[in-house]
Amino acid sequence: MAKTQTQTRLRDFSRSLPMSLLKAREAVMSHFRPSLNHFGITEQQWRVLRALTAVETIEIMALAERTFLLPPSLSRILKDLDERGLILRRASKTDLRRGLVSISARGRDLIAKAGEHSEAIYAGITERYGADRLAQLQDMLRELESALAAPIPAATAKERGAAKGRSTKGGKAAAI
Repeated sequence: MAKTQTQTRLRDFSRSLPMSLLKAREAVMSHFRPSLNHFGITEQQWRVLRALTAVETIEIMALAERTFLLPPSLSRILKDLDERGLILRRASKTDLRRGLVSISARGRDLIAKAGEHSEAIYAGITERYGADRLAQLQDMLRELESALAAPIPAATAKERGAAKGRSTKGGKAAAI
């Protein structure tokens, strides 16, 4: 006799956390994208330039981590930004294999000009959503990121439920 497999019912698609986050990101970026296009930069280029304004110089791999860009993508972005004179690239003096990057004066000028537009967009978002709610949302997102920093065990809901029902000699639920 074949075992029947119980299928876990997925939450409604409208309640999917990844989809909710993507939809919220798209709603936000739909306001910033026209400004970035006006200045001839992509969202990813903006992320790189913004990250570079926070440091004097940074290793390329550290920049990839900070901007959540894969190294091959970052490499193409840096090539374009370098050709446009928006960044400065050089090899590390201590290890020629390690690349260092910083923002150029021209890149800082672009950030200053685009930044005025960006802050006006933030003001509009704040007006619509509320300063307190926006600050609370940003705090909650940081808390979510922190809470999810460690991997979640791969046990299924069924396994978790079964573990709660198991007991050891002391009457405590067995840990998985």
